[in-house]
Amino acid sequence: MNVLALDTATRSCSVAVAIDGRPACELSTLSNRTHSLHLMGMIRDALALAELGLEEIDGFAVTIGPGSFTGLRIGISTAKGLAFAAGKPCVGVSSLEALASVCLPYPNRICVLMDARKGEVYTAVYQECDGRLERIGDERVVAPETVLRTIVSPHLFVGEAALLYEKQIRAIVAENARWAPRDRLFPKASTVAWMALDRLTAATADEVDLLVPRYIRQSDAELSIRAFERGQGPAANEKTPGPALLFDKFD
Repeated sequence: MNVLALDTATRSCSVAVAIDGRPACELSTLSNRTHSLHLMGMIRDALALAELGLEEIDGFAVTIGPGSFTGLRIGISTAKGLAFAAGKPCVGVSSLEALASVCLPYPNRICVLMDARKGEVYTAVYQECDGRLERIGDERVVAPETVLRTIVSPHLFVGEAALLYEKQIRAIVAENARWAPRDRLFPKASTVAWMALDRLTAATADEVDLLVPRYIRQSDAELSIRAFERGQGPAANEKTPGPALLFDKFD
């Protein structure tokens, strides 16, 4: 089975082609610019390097969150468009699980920390079981100290936020903290392809038209609209954009 996988959940953009479960090509770039500028070019180049045409792809995979709201929308809409055009299935993969998966094999628990900005992290804890990951608890968006104070056994920390909050981790988790190699700060599309393979092979892919981002938390625009609806928005005499315009500014 030929799989084309995308990850745009963070400031890293990654595209991979896997043939029968083995990586044939993987391209990645790290940029603070919108992934819409380079994603299609990367897909074209990855297919060329793998010596495959789009019509030879049997299934698609994409990270669906949590992560950058804009990045997720770009990746998911691209994967859905390609899947519709090719008439092939598509699988959505958790970006947190994809990050944990790059650390396998590992004997202890893995704590994924992705930067959610505003002093918060997207996080989940995983444990390897028979070569696969089991999530312990829910995916959450919390202040880093909230999750760090629950850790009382050796944990491997992975993700860009593990470096961002390294001082806090050392202070709170102390000798129980381990760090993944720095080449594993972001999800990898090759891992996403591998994670999706079983579902694609078993014909249990997601319904493409129902595949949507999993943000975990509300956007600023949504919070503003909720406040507006509760009458807690700006004074009535202020010139304030209505809900539709607030959504237009949503990032």
